[in-house]
Amino acid sequence: MSDNYVLVLYYSRNGHVKKLAEEIAQGVESAGMEARLRTVPAVSAVCEATAEDIPSSGDIYCTEQELANCSGLLMGSPTRFGNMAAPLKYFIDGTAGLWANGSLINKPAGVFTSTSSLHGGQETTLMSMMIPLLHQGMLLTGIPYSEPSLHSTTGGGTPYGASHVEAENLSSDEISLCRAQGKRVAQLAAQLNGAQ
Repeated sequence: MSDNYVLVLYYSRNGHVKKLAEEIAQGVESAGMEARLRTVPAVSAVCEATAEDIPSSGDIYCTEQELANCSGLLMGSPTRFGNMAAPLKYFIDGTAGLWANGSLINKPAGVFTSTSSLHGGQETTLMSMMIPLLHQGMLLTGIPYSEPSLHSTTGGGTPYGASHVEAENLSSDEISLCRAQGKRVAQLAAQLNGAQ
């Protein structure tokens, strides 16, 4: 049984993906649903490194229970050579228990990313984040071309999910697409919860 919130789960090293997450959360809340912003801790190459359970600043770390109980998920990461960043993958790799009991089946999900250049691997990063969500049985949603900003963007924004080119601040098109994606996942989550 899900609570009535959309989890906006992200990893952000330089703050760009966090900005996307905040805009997506506004889109979720514009649809009348709670948005829970959560992040994941960095992965350390030092074997004995440990992190506090609660970060010293920013959004709190996501728990597996929060993921299991969400009505929908929006997941974001910067690109790392055309793939999601290791900290987010490390968290997702630890959710085999949710896969085994089907906790995420039939819940709507979307993905978002940020790159340092226009052709820096946005679409492959978005698709790399989709793969584990498909294995979890989630219903992937993108951004339909009925969104005008998808036609006019000269920076980030794809039908696979919201995105940003880090060379500048978020553009008005990127903001519009973030909010549209958040709203769409929230509306689908509400419809699916109402049908249960």
